[in-house]
Amino acid sequence: MIDGTLVTLAQAAREAMRQASAALIASDPTLAQQVTVRDAEIDVLARVLDDRVYELVAQQHPDGDDARRLLSALRVGAHLERMGDLAVHVARATLRRHPVPAAAAELAGILGQMGAAADDLAGKVVAALADRDTELAGRLDKDDDAMDELHRRLFTVMLSPEWPLGVEAAIDGALLGRFYERYADHAVDIGRHVLRLYGDGSKLAE
Repeated sequence: MIDGTLVTLAQAAREAMRQASAALIASDPTLAQQVTVRDAEIDVLARVLDDRVYELVAQQHPDGDDARRLLSALRVGAHLERMGDLAVHVARATLRRHPVPAAAAELAGILGQMGAAADDLAGKVVAALADRDTELAGRLDKDDDAMDELHRRLFTVMLSPEWPLGVEAAIDGALLGRFYERYADHAVDIGRHVLRLYGDGSKLAE
């Protein structure tokens, strides 16, 4: 149950950011609102995971590797819940600025690429958890380099003397860039915990 809940939670966190990114680029308030509403589902899944882990601790009194795996599962769940929250932040930026696009035209291309990079990382998180693939999990740190480069490019544009849109649009861009960067950071952290969860191919207790 824990393994399956982690995968379902990862899929939900991925879909949330995918929809939030689409809403941002299209300036679609309906889609953005769906992301905020469905965040409750992610919160419920995270609580289900927590409850199951605590039940196992109470019933089985695990120690050693088993205890470390359960602790890692809790941490993965917390990271995934936070990824869902970051998707909500992106969606709320769209709602806050509507009908004006939250992603200024000068930044839309880079932000779209950041959304794609976030989806790529989240997809690898899903696969690493579903397949207990520690090799894939171990590559997430390196895969995050693409997001870091996009984040640098975003600020290069906003800090350029030719930036035409003023402080408010730059603040919006900086916040959105930060949301995507943090989303990617959580994915990397999950990769490290997957190594602890499944480093020997083990499956968590049901």
